[in-house]
Amino acid sequence: MTISVIGIIPLILGCVITEEGLDAGTMTVGHRGLLNHAPENSLAGFRACVDLRVGFELDVRRTNDGALVCLHDESVDRTTDGTGAVEDYSLARITSLDAGAWFDPAFAGESVPMLDEVFRLLGGVQGDRILVAVDLKDDDTTMAEDVVGMARRMGVLDRLVFIGLAIDRPDLRRRIRDVDSRAHVASLAESPAAFEAALVDPDADWVYVRSLPTSGQVDRVHAMGKRIFLAGPKVAGLEPSNWRLAAQSGVDAVLTDFPLEFRSTLRAGHRDQSARDGTP
Repeated sequence: MTISVIGIIPLILGCVITEEGLDAGTMTVGHRGLLNHAPENSLAGFRACVDLRVGFELDVRRTNDGALVCLHDESVDRTTDGTGAVEDYSLARITSLDAGAWFDPAFAGESVPMLDEVFRLLGGVQGDRILVAVDLKDDDTTMAEDVVGMARRMGVLDRLVFIGLAIDRPDLRRRIRDVDSRAHVASLAESPAAFEAALVDPDADWVYVRSLPTSGQVDRVHAMGKRIFLAGPKVAGLEPSNWRLAAQSGVDAVLTDFPLEFRSTLRAGHRDQSARDGTP
């Protein structure tokens, strides 16, 4: 049986919480879009996220003629009907590939999206609750300038947080901020020393963690005027108990393969709390 994103939206809208009901400050970020319902890194998946007011993560690579496209792997083999390295493809050639049929015949003809196409989707969204995590898979002399410059021109820079190579590379974080000091950038904190460094990193306003932080750690991040992004195995899968702990700790965003289930879990928790408090 084939599946379409259009077909699932009416079924899941009933379990999508309004932003006012979402645990304050905790934003949902779908890993590579809605990868359980649509091809990863596809306009179909990203469009569904936008329609449902769910944040998403995307991967950025460059073609051999300089175009910026959304594709996770170094090669096109796994998620298209082509073969070979992304860097060996021109924009015209890579966008002619079928990037949907591998997932489900309903998505046959879906193409590898250009980054500006994704940014255009964000342009019409009201409010600031959709967070897009931009995973930079490539780096060269102009990658930071090109991506940040495009986001600024298209009016979506405030919706983005840069991750990927940027979380490990102080030089890349610096170049991103050199292009525009308003760009949001994350720094990886996988050890106590790295956590302390991320708190004072002048080129990062997000702290990126892969384990559940304590409320005290979150409070310290917030006290520095920064935000905290939680990813990794503790929250990527179907982990409702960890999702609840993350929301209770006050993390600002959670990256998961199950963003719709994540939001339903938070909604259920909010409803249960309201019942206990006797509030509507």
